[in-house]
Amino acid sequence: MNLFREPSHFIVVLLLLVLLFGWKKLPDMARSVGRSMRIFKSEVTEMKNDGKDGKPSPAAGDTVPGDVVPPRQTDDRAAG
Repeated sequence: MNLFREPSHFIVVLLLLVLLFGWKKLPDMARSVGRSMRIFKSEVTEMKNDGKDGKPSPAAGDTVPGDVVPPRQTDDRAAG
């Protein structure tokens, strides 16, 4: 079963994606999907090697920097 039998099918799907998610979010979504696929591929390769070469996975260096959020402090007055 071929989803895109004609070019017009691809255009309709693309138009629906733009309407659902907005034009500005599509590049970020595509980048995220690409990064996820790259990590998945490297992990599958690592599983096939089963640790034979002893190197860390290429996905280990492809981390996204983030902000550290400190834990929320509880208020003793609200608990008692």
